[in-house]
Amino acid sequence: MHKDMNYGSDFKYIPATSIWSGDGVEVLPDLYQHTIQIVNIVLYGEPQKGEFVLVDAGMPKSAKAIISIAEERFGSNSRPKALILTHGHFDHVGAVIDLIEHWGMPVYAHSLELPYLIDIKNYPEPDTAVNGGLIAKVSSIFPNKAINLGNNVESLPSDGSIPYMDGFRWIHTPGHTPGHISLFREEDRALIVGDAFVTVKQESLFKVVLQKKEISGPPRYFTTDWQAAWDSVKKLEALKPSVAITGHGLPMKGEELTRNLHKLATEFEQIALPDHSKFLN
Repeated sequence: MHKDMNYGSDFKYIPATSIWSGDGVEVLPDLYQHTIQIVNIVLYGEPQKGEFVLVDAGMPKSAKAIISIAEERFGSNSRPKALILTHGHFDHVGAVIDLIEHWGMPVYAHSLELPYLIDIKNYPEPDTAVNGGLIAKVSSIFPNKAINLGNNVESLPSDGSIPYMDGFRWIHTPGHTPGHISLFREEDRALIVGDAFVTVKQESLFKVVLQKKEISGPPRYFTTDWQAAWDSVKKLEALKPSVAITGHGLPMKGEELTRNLHKLATEFEQIALPDHSKFLN
């Protein structure tokens, strides 16, 4: 591992999985979602062109799987033009250093997320007291320490553009983390959500394992600002997305997405807010 980069001191493999692990779905011709254990990565780009951008970097120890997925879709020895991070939680940056060392691509994140990516600030420890299921109860095993990407990560452009993702713009959707972003393309209203909302009850082991599709707020055990999280959901609902790829769960599109996202935006307190949390005001 490069001396200027390191994972957090609590970095480790997490033995959690789902029935969708190892499977992918082409949501649109240039948007491919693949599930790594319990989290999704997104590959942006049309296979025949051989160029792509990776959105998020999966679970710890998943680099070999991600490289294999990319080469299967875009050809052997293919490499991404860039890696875009929706945020820096362990299940979205789990293979980032290994991928940088293998591919050498630039990494971009929101400026408010950089402290967690260059070893300045740790995320708060997960809130195991939130209700919702067994995953929430055992979330204390999840890494929360900052990683250090050194000068291999930089801020996304302030104008909202996303390098190498023409037509997409990033949208600041804080709440789950301070610098969380989602990606939106106006032309076809395609939305890459990250964890601003998800389509599985991420706190429930049963629902995660079976990938039971249902609209949900951001994972409760790691969400630190619930008012900002609600505002972010309302911001995304106002975009009227036609399809959404979330960080956890299956894609949702069309009338199913419109109906469920409106329900989440208007009934956020009932659907998303935990009954009690150290992060509730």
